[in-house]
Amino acid sequence: MNRLYTLLLMVTLVMGLHAADVPSVAGLFPLEGSGRTVWNFNNGWRFHLGDVPEANRIDYDDHAWEVVSTPHTVQLMPAEASGCRNYQGVAWYRKRFVMPAQTAGKDVTLHFEAIMGKQVVYVNGREVKRHEGGYLPITISLTKLGLTAGDDVLVAVMADNSDDKSFPPGKPQMTLDFAYHGGIYRDVWLIAKGMVHITDAIEANRVAGGGIFVHCENISSEKAVVCVNTEVANTGQQPVTLTVTNVLQETGKRVVTSLRLAPGETRTVCQRIKVARPKLWSPESPTLYHVNTYVRQGRQPMDGGTTRIGIRSFEFRGKDGFWLNGSRYHQLVGANRHQDFAYVGNALPNSQQWRDARRLRDAGFTIIRTAHYPQDPAFMDACDELGLFVIVATPGWQYWNKTPGWDEKVHANTRQIIRRDRNHPSVLMWEPILNETRYPKKFALDALQITREEYPYEGRPVAAADVHSAGVADHYDVVYGWPGDDFKDDKPRQCIFTREFGELVDDWYAHNNLNRASRSWGERPMLMQAMSLFKSTDELFHTTGQFIGGCQWHPFDHQRGYHPDPYWGGIYDAFRQPKTALQMFSATLQPFVSDPKPQVFIAHEMTQFSDADVTVFSNCDSVRLSIYDGVHSWTLPVVHSVGHAPSQPVVFKGAWNFFEARNWSYTQKNWRRVHMVAEGIVNGKVVCRDDRMPSRRSTKLRLRVDTLGRQLVADGSDFIVVVCEVTDDLGHVRRLAKDQIRFTVSGEGSVIGDASIGANPRAVEWGSAPLLIRSTRTPGKIRVHAEVAFPGTHAPTAADLELTSVAAPLPMLSGDIQPTSGENAAVSTTKTASRQLSEDERNRLLQEVEAQQADFGLQK
Repeated sequence: MNRLYTLLLMVTLVMGLHAADVPSVAGLFPLEGSGRTVWNFNNGWRFHLGDVPEANRIDYDDHAWEVVSTPHTVQLMPAEASGCRNYQGVAWYRKRFVMPAQTAGKDVTLHFEAIMGKQVVYVNGREVKRHEGGYLPITISLTKLGLTAGDDVLVAVMADNSDDKSFPPGKPQMTLDFAYHGGIYRDVWLIAKGMVHITDAIEANRVAGGGIFVHCENISSEKAVVCVNTEVANTGQQPVTLTVTNVLQETGKRVVTSLRLAPGETRTVCQRIKVARPKLWSPESPTLYHVNTYVRQGRQPMDGGTTRIGIRSFEFRGKDGFWLNGSRYHQLVGANRHQDFAYVGNALPNSQQWRDARRLRDAGFTIIRTAHYPQDPAFMDACDELGLFVIVATPGWQYWNKTPGWDEKVHANTRQIIRRDRNHPSVLMWEPILNETRYPKKFALDALQITREEYPYEGRPVAAADVHSAGVADHYDVVYGWPGDDFKDDKPRQCIFTREFGELVDDWYAHNNLNRASRSWGERPMLMQAMSLFKSTDELFHTTGQFIGGCQWHPFDHQRGYHPDPYWGGIYDAFRQPKTALQMFSATLQPFVSDPKPQVFIAHEMTQFSDADVTVFSNCDSVRLSIYDGVHSWTLPVVHSVGHAPSQPVVFKGAWNFFEARNWSYTQKNWRRVHMVAEGIVNGKVVCRDDRMPSRRSTKLRLRVDTLGRQLVADGSDFIVVVCEVTDDLGHVRRLAKDQIRFTVSGEGSVIGDASIGANPRAVEWGSAPLLIRSTRTPGKIRVHAEVAFPGTHAPTAADLELTSVAAPLPMLSGDIQPTSGENAAVSTTKTASRQLSEDERNRLLQEVEAQQADFGLQK
């Protein structure tokens, strides 16, 4: 039986390797033959919203509870549900399973990537862990609890996302610019390894130690040295002789070290691998190397895994700017990122983490600031792969607690962040302080020292903080400031970077702002947003060299605690549907992508309400705009000038006149000539084009799936966005259509959300209605049908789409619950733990926020 199970497990793994990308787990990618086995532990949880005093007990009857998969949000919410409308309070999760036979004689741990708020974990009714904070891993040793193969196990988790000032971020959600969406919202894994094994970097709790720590030395285009520190522990009862082998997969070079460990002993093995003519990592060429680690006792594999690394060197040279791999690098232009998605809050699967990174890289961004907490490991892996530098922030926003011990909790977070993320080549800076917060000088200096203690090697990621905060200007490696600071007489000595650009609100109460435009508002607001963001982006290139760039606030629309409106400043909406500003960034920053291409985009829909001026975004030498089959034609240069963004928008004044277009369609009966063509010209040749035509009457629906190169994984947790567009006979999107779209899904998928949150039916906005589809645990076909909610003779005709989910890459341990198509499906609730405030209370809280925002954010 065990042999058959092992064979099936091997087949599952092989199929998975060909079907979907294998994620990293607790810092390591699974490695065949290493002795480490990983199970996907996301399925088969029972969930209850609210507190249940005896839910930790083994004999508690939970069969009436909802069955869910993690990543999971405690409450599905409408796409626009800001202002503390989300649930805050206690929720419970329970899962029963049998310890797999493959865990016999193994050291077994349960690894939660993150759970929001504060948590208590119980195993078989016994409290085994209390944890504070919603952004870092929690690991439970089942072996230390005496559990072995074949044992029945109950895991119960109490998760509480209520406001709590005793740990970071600390700030109550009602005065917060993001939301504490509750739940086990990241992956859960079961890990089995030998009794002699690699330690966990966070659980080991050693400065610059624990786990695997890879850094590179003597880096040039000719050579480099890869240094691998591997901490191994013997948790068995007998002394052992073992070997630690590290292999650089791309070159085949290996280093083997033998050692002997007494029971309970832990040691670190330091090994060096020389690399000739390394391929250096950069955003334009994000080459990754794979360090394969094997721990063996004789010929018996005990533990191991793969660490992906990038070989690169960088320097922040103050007035001489930022240098990468020995050369002055161009301006760093990027964005901040919250982990927020429509309906599901923070509960994004790994595929959507990757897609978010891909969307940001495709926009031309080269750097991401994690706002305002460490992100999902899958997002960090994607940044390594796709070429995005990352500034990793410790959790915090506009809040300081003077209670003794608060600062140590912040510092503990920073240490854990560095231990988790230190091997990522994408990590460029740590932000070890609290965002937009007045803190003591000692705190800032201690935070800086921690970044140096935890990464004591050359090429360490640097520390960044606001230049005017205590202790920063005199000590930190990079300072946050504004464009133009490097021209001032009192400029700092360090490189200057803008942590958040683009915000120009009227005040911090109303939040009226040109750079914020809901996609539903249509053409003109989105164009004004794009032009406002271009102006802010253009300012980033006015530099002496010391000012090195900035991050836009914020590329994805998201929910907030302290304002009734979502943040609408994204270049994508909360479903990741693009706005006009995406095309602006893509054309403007095209020189910074891995494979630059000529681009031209007409930011105009030729409607009866469209502006007379036609704006075109392009990176070509010039743009020729033609209308009515060449009746009118203009050619204008694309301005590329030093000290400005690489490409300026092109505006064709007075090119559109609705009444002239009406003459062609109404008077001359020649509506097909009412179209516009923009041609991008390089060296006198047309190299790209874009065209527009007014959409006519709504006649049909069209479905498309937003894969971005990642297929839907049949693991019961993954989801994908399907978009229904209303079109005319020629396929042009009817941007001004107003319909409700009803979706039906059959096969191996289910709809996320229902009518109670506006998910299904879904209102058409700016020509489209998005749908979220979650996979089942069985690979196969999923059929999507879309129709208008009220069909009729002249209503748009229905549309159908078929997609296929692929096998999960790792085996799943689903416990005592069998797969069902309804798991994690259309569940929503209006239950809330948020209390209503009096007008005086609300005004006092918002005045506090306004004062803090004005203090730190006037020039965003």
